[in-house]
Amino acid sequence: MQQTKPQLSFWQIWNMCFGFLGIQFGFALQNSNVSRIFESLGADYSNLAVLWVAAPITGLIIQPIIGYLSDNTWNRLGRRRPYFLWGAIAASGALFIMPNSPTLWFAAGMLWIMDASINVSMEPFRAFVGDMLPPKQRATGYAMQTFFIGVGAVVASALPWMMTNWFDISNIAEPGVVPDSVKFSFYAGGSIFFVAVLWTVVSTKEYSPEKLAAFEAAQAQISAYNPPIVSARSAKQYLMGGSAFTVIGLILLAIIFINIEALDKNLYILAGGLIAFGLCQFIGSYMVHKSHTKNGFAQVLGDLFAMPQAMRQLAVVQFFSWFPLFAMWIYTNSGVTSHHYGTRDTSTLAYNEGADWVSILMATYNGVSIIAAIVIPFVVRKLNLQYAHMINLTLGGIGFISFWFVRDPAWLVLSMVGVGFAWASILSVPYAILANVLPSNKMGVYMGIFNFFIVIPQILAASILGFLISKVFDNQPIFALVIGGCSMLIAGVMTLRVKIPQ
Repeated sequence: MQQTKPQLSFWQIWNMCFGFLGIQFGFALQNSNVSRIFESLGADYSNLAVLWVAAPITGLIIQPIIGYLSDNTWNRLGRRRPYFLWGAIAASGALFIMPNSPTLWFAAGMLWIMDASINVSMEPFRAFVGDMLPPKQRATGYAMQTFFIGVGAVVASALPWMMTNWFDISNIAEPGVVPDSVKFSFYAGGSIFFVAVLWTVVSTKEYSPEKLAAFEAAQAQISAYNPPIVSARSAKQYLMGGSAFTVIGLILLAIIFINIEALDKNLYILAGGLIAFGLCQFIGSYMVHKSHTKNGFAQVLGDLFAMPQAMRQLAVVQFFSWFPLFAMWIYTNSGVTSHHYGTRDTSTLAYNEGADWVSILMATYNGVSIIAAIVIPFVVRKLNLQYAHMINLTLGGIGFISFWFVRDPAWLVLSMVGVGFAWASILSVPYAILANVLPSNKMGVYMGIFNFFIVIPQILAASILGFLISKVFDNQPIFALVIGGCSMLIAGVMTLRVKIPQ
């Protein structure tokens, strides 16, 4: 008789998720300090979005590719672990180089490399939980990941402040130079990233493809959920979709070109994205017409249009949830330093005190997420997944909007409490739903595709936030957080539309 996947002990789950501690060190240092590095190297806040767009575009490309490859990999390191290890080596190197960037565009290039490397390590970790844990323990696995995300982000976000206040390392540098407090923070982060991921690689062994297939067959016999089969997309459907997206993108491109003096150049990113997705569908149409559908590109594109219903509905929630997060990562530093500390001069003490306080705020919301990860399961048991997620997203939306009304920066800690609950929920609830509705042989690629709906709103934010701030909100970057708060409130409402299978 076939056996279902065995339950793992607490410490086994701890070991398999420990690598996320290092991954989050990389992400937190990136999110909290890259805008500061860009500004130190001469970037104006209005150009931050276009510099930051490298990160989401990298994730959009890398994650489904790595997901597809890891679904079809098996060697002496396993299925997912080779990608953990090689991504960690590259990301650690990028973290050492980034704060020593000699020019702004060198730093932008390093952001691209660093984000790509982090994504190579991170993407398989989501599928790893589905591979290693039975359905009843998957929520525990994602909660453990959220715990390590919170711990890593708290420490990493606060590192520049700690370097200055605990180790007396200077947080001020001459124009065009990154402060030593930031440099040493990145050195520490690169080291911790590699060691944490290596711990998971060494301490956790993966199931072979044959073993996973046997577990899948046994689970199918007792499962109450059979996802509907979605028919493959035809060549004609790809052609029509590609035509629509390409035409819309070209029209937008023409409007921007004709009105370039009135519109923001970052809108070119949005137009380019629409055209690129149209071209991908043209390629898909050709491949289906010629029956060349066994390659990775065709399979990823086909899976995108064959998503399970719950995943489609969650995609809308993700879109409105991640737009405000990208706004926060780009504009909190410039928003708080200008709105609460009254300066945009990066060489002043007030600016650097404000930038250090932003690091504490980033640490705060990540610290709250640790507590929230413990509280959320109790809320779910009392209500359900949808209502719990809606409540947390509403708290996050209120937290973002309050940045405009709170005048004393010390009280912004309270705003970040709401953001922390939203962050913990975003990192756990959608994945808990997905893991039980996705086929195990496509767990990696679908987790990568799900990242599209994290990345698309970030690209949109990079395209329009600079325009809105400069043209509508009188060059006040604090309003990026207000816009983000409204978006998160919409996400909370849209959560109620998600139909979760019993």
